[in-house]
Amino acid sequence: MTLPIDTEDEMREELATLYRLIAHFRMTDLIDTHISARVPHTEHFLINEYGCLFHEIGPDQLVKIDRNGDIVDREREGRKRVNRAGFVIHSAVHMARGDVACVVHTHTADGIAVACQEAGLLPISQHALRFHGRLSYHDYEGIAVDLGERERLIRDLGRNEAMILRNHGLLAIGRSVAAAFANIYFLERACQVQTKAQAGSGPLRMPSAEVMARTAAQFDPDESDWHSQLFWASARRLVV
Repeated sequence: MTLPIDTEDEMREELATLYRLIAHFRMTDLIDTHISARVPHTEHFLINEYGCLFHEIGPDQLVKIDRNGDIVDREREGRKRVNRAGFVIHSAVHMARGDVACVVHTHTADGIAVACQEAGLLPISQHALRFHGRLSYHDYEGIAVDLGERERLIRDLGRNEAMILRNHGLLAIGRSVAAAFANIYFLERACQVQTKAQAGSGPLRMPSAEVMARTAAQFDPDESDWHSQLFWASARRLVV
C-alpha cells in the first residue's frame, strides 16, 4: 500500500512515474497526449512540458499551471510550454471535480477505434464490465482548444471516472494517481479486447443482463481503492 501524497515534490515523482508507465504500456501518441495531477492543497496542477516524450519525463519535465493556463513558477519553469488542448481538457476536470487528483488522456489505436463506433464500448469482457453503467461519452468538437468545451465535457463526464471521447480517444480520472492508472489501464485493455474480438468471423457473446449488473457491482469504485493501490505498487516496479 502506498502512502498518501502530501507535497508537490511527492506528486511530481508520482506523476512522472505514471508517464513512464504509460510509455511502457505503449499508450502514448508521441508528444500529443497528456496526464495531469493536482498539486496537494492548491488549485494548481502539474502537466507535461509540451515536446517531451513520455519515457523522458521526470519531475523536472512537469509544469505547474493554474486554472487560467498560466505557468505558476516562471523562475523554475523557464521557457516551458504546455499543450493548449491538454490545458482545456485537464483544467475542466480539475476545476469541476475537487475529488479528482489525476487525469489521463490517451490516443491509442484501440481506444480511438472504439471511440469511432456508434455502440461505443461493448460489455463483452470482464475488463469492459468494470465500466458497465459508469462510462461517459463526449461528442467530438474538433481539437479541444476552445474554453467553451470545458462546460460540455464536464456535463458529459458527470460523476463517472472514465469517458470515451468520440472520434478522439479515452479519458480516465481518479482520486489518486494509482486509481487513475488502474482506470486507464483497464479501459484500454477493454478496447483492445473489443477490437480483436470484432476482427473474428463469429458473433460476439454477451453476458446476461444479470451477470453484467453483478460484475459491475463487484467493481464498485468505493471498494476498489485497495486494489488500485496494490496494482499501482506492482506496476511502478516496471519503471523505477
